[in-house]
Amino acid sequence: MTIKFGLTNELTNTQYAPLAALSVHYQQNLKLNPLTEVQIPVKTRDFSPYDKLVQVLFSVLAGCETLSEVNVRLKPEANWARLWQWDRFADQSCLSRTLDALTLKQIDQLRGATAHIWRSHSLAVQHDWRGYLWLDFDLSGLPCGKQAEESQKGYFSGKKTSLDASWHVSAPSSTARPSGLTCTQATSTPSIASDQRCSRRKML
Repeated sequence: MTIKFGLTNELTNTQYAPLAALSVHYQQNLKLNPLTEVQIPVKTRDFSPYDKLVQVLFSVLAGCETLSEVNVRLKPEANWARLWQWDRFADQSCLSRTLDALTLKQIDQLRGATAHIWRSHSLAVQHDWRGYLWLDFDLSGLPCGKQAEESQKGYFSGKKTSLDASWHVSAPSSTARPSGLTCTQATSTPSIASDQRCSRRKML
């Protein structure tokens, strides 16, 4: 199957075009096939246990924090569902019953299947350990515009401006601005002094 991107006369095709493209990649390369090894003792009507496990994964990728959000986020996505030869996505109750039916044995099978999937694509596992492995843990926030999706007002911890940052001697060079007067710093004992480049006398 080939994914084609283009214009449509409809209001929308899918809200999750990148995930739809990822779905085709998963199918063509059999990326999720290890999940078929998980034998869950549930009735198979419209969806097999494998189908429902895949849909649980998609619910996570689609940003669902709980399975109850599946009915709102995934159920309307008929075009995405058809990529997997499904008429629709399963509702949250169907997925919940499947997960509730997992025994310790099936949970162990699920762990083995997911470990097989991530290990076969992990760059860390395939890394040449004769050299260093560099990890980037930069979790600093980035500013965004008011029109950004799900943007909300907040703050960056540890990014507050210091109280004396308005003084040119303590402010970072990138934020310091010239005051218009160019005076040299005094190093002698306290006295009344005047610098030739200053426009007025100053008490030091």
